[in-house]
Amino acid sequence: MILPDPRLQLALDLVGVFVFALSGGLVAVQKQLDLFGVLVLSVVAGLGGGILRDLLIGAVPPTGVSDWRLVTAALLGGLVTFRWHPGIGRITRPVRVLDAAGLGAFCVTGALKAVGTGATPQTAVIVGTLTAIGGGMVRDVLAREVPEVLQRELYAVPALLGATLVVAAHELHLLSTPVALGTAALVAALRIVAVLLDLNAPRPLRSPGPTVGAGSVAAPDRSDPRPPLAGPGPVGDGRIGT
Repeated sequence: MILPDPRLQLALDLVGVFVFALSGGLVAVQKQLDLFGVLVLSVVAGLGGGILRDLLIGAVPPTGVSDWRLVTAALLGGLVTFRWHPGIGRITRPVRVLDAAGLGAFCVTGALKAVGTGATPQTAVIVGTLTAIGGGMVRDVLAREVPEVLQRELYAVPALLGATLVVAAHELHLLSTPVALGTAALVAALRIVAVLLDLNAPRPLRSPGPTVGAGSVAAPDRSDPRPPLAGPGPVGDGRIGT
């Protein structure tokens, strides 16, 4: 445990698990899954990143399956979504803020746990980032969607920055509770700004379509529209992040 107060790290984990579980539940509801399907996607979204983190650093069994508090938070998020999903979908701003807070909490706690096991700085940064985005990616794959973290507003980039700052602070012997909380808050703020301003990572330029005869005809855009409730987008337009 890196933070002086272990209760703080547990609180950050619980916030992240519950909020990401809400996102998994909303995706399942949109896909018209039954109660079991809602709970499965909620658990995957809430605990998937932490399980992936523990497997990468050799901490087995993962806390995502051994700590009843985390499992309960994920299941609770699924049940809340199943029962009150119309209301959750309408409270756009609070859920968006909580989603950003979950992103900041997970990238920080993931990096903290990695450095606590003696991982190299590079490994700790990667593990911290995957802790924040891994559950959402697995959730979208199970829902048969392209992971929204790969195509929507900046999501992985703030998580990567947060994990990097935590690891750098540890290497410089500057890591403390205020630094950890400040980093989580910075990541959350960057995520909210990215959503509000629709900031995205650079995309490749469209290539010209195949030529037909003597003329050049641009290929039609056959990409599917952004699937609703499929990833880290704002709830107001039918999506919730993780």
